[in-house]
Amino acid sequence: MGDFVFWQDYDMPVATTHTAVSQILRHKSMGRAVPKSLAQPTTQELENWSSLEAHSLLEIEPPDHSRIRREARTAFTGPQIATVAPRISQYADNLIDAFDAEPFDLIDAYAKPLAALSITEFIGVEALHAPQLQAWSNDMVAMYQARRDSNIEAKAEAASKAFSAFIRSQLADRNTAPRDDFLTQLLDSKKAGRLSEAELVSTAILLLNAGHEATAHTLGNAVPLLLSFEGRSEALAPESISGTVEECLRHRPPLHLFSRYVYEDAEVEGMEFKAGDKIGCLLASACHDDATWPDSHVFDPFRSRRPHTAFGVGLHSCLGAALARVKLQIALPVLFARCPKLKLAEQPTVANLYHFHGFEKLMVTVK
Repeated sequence: MGDFVFWQDYDMPVATTHTAVSQILRHKSMGRAVPKSLAQPTTQELENWSSLEAHSLLEIEPPDHSRIRREARTAFTGPQIATVAPRISQYADNLIDAFDAEPFDLIDAYAKPLAALSITEFIGVEALHAPQLQAWSNDMVAMYQARRDSNIEAKAEAASKAFSAFIRSQLADRNTAPRDDFLTQLLDSKKAGRLSEAELVSTAILLLNAGHEATAHTLGNAVPLLLSFEGRSEALAPESISGTVEECLRHRPPLHLFSRYVYEDAEVEGMEFKAGDKIGCLLASACHDDATWPDSHVFDPFRSRRPHTAFGVGLHSCLGAALARVKLQIALPVLFARCPKLKLAEQPTVANLYHFHGFEKLMVTVK
């Protein structure tokens, strides 16, 4: 296999190697925003969904992207993330306390709720809202699938409308009673004229959606890897957990496919592209490039550390990657320490989720 292959089902070339994927994700002549010549008109049936997409960091380019990301990034600092770490540990313990004695789905019982509770805690939304936000998020994220249909679109539009109204109500509360949280920081940016309300709402929803979806999949993906690894205790030790999380991310990244549009004619690794072309980037393939990671098919938490593409690179790299890493560095050691008899009840099946890479369910026993 070379740097590119042509994916006939999606009618586009896709980059497969670490070098090619990294170059495309960083390329100044390529981006996420749909070129005007290819843009489709907004329909009334997707008015709320389209409004959020129009201001989403995932879908826009500089200068607006740089300005919005700069405002959002102020909250994702080391000290800010450190303040939520004890709560993540507490949430993990509470969820484990409620584990069933019979076989159960670890994704539904641990990975998803822990990811949702952690990001709501960080952003400043009360934990009691986490299940509802997760439901809205699931309906919205379903739009990024190849099997998108009118039913999925209707659910995503309803979720977009309800989610937007919820965020606006949260902002109204903070307007009269500011808090020391992420939403208040974004509200301050709006008051200073650095963000519009539409940009604020879209950014908050994006971070809530992305903040639990990718982390939940990564946590689920990591458990079978660690269950079959003989040096698990050493890998989960405080001095090793950072490298273990990076290897989990590399070996089974939570995001499968990103795409870029070509804005100006360009060449990458001998492949020529024309303005208007669409290119796919296979993140998992890039993370299994033997030229970068010898014996890349082997899960080895102690291998030499090198930058990977699991959270993307360049302008559109994951804004919450540092927070996601902290969640995983806490959640995995707590899980295996509290559940020393944890084992798979059945072999998991990878879900058909297009952008995301994770299991349909992860049936386990802990007794």
